[in-house]
Amino acid sequence: MDVKALQRQLRDFAAARDWQPYHSPKNLAMALMVEAAELLELFQWLTPQESRHLTDNAADKERVADEIADVLLYLLQLADHTGVDLEQAVAAKLVKNSAKHPPK
Repeated sequence: MDVKALQRQLRDFAAARDWQPYHSPKNLAMALMVEAAELLELFQWLTPQESRHLTDNAADKERVADEIADVLLYLLQLADHTGVDLEQAVAAKLVKNSAKHPPK
């Protein structure tokens, strides 16, 4: 996945629709949370076991995939609008997590 190319594509998509005034970091963060809640809603009342099998059904898998994609697209836009290099941020966070949670 080419993060920078996706971010350019999302900028172009927003520009073609004159959405830039609405794409402040605050609004993008709020939209990200709404999409995450929509993803959560698909799993909300399932047991842990049922949640592991939700995507066995093609229609449900598509719904989950759509919501995951929405979350990722807003996250990409938020990182772009805040100047956060996602690849660097992820690498740095993995190092921090390794130090904070060493293997047993």
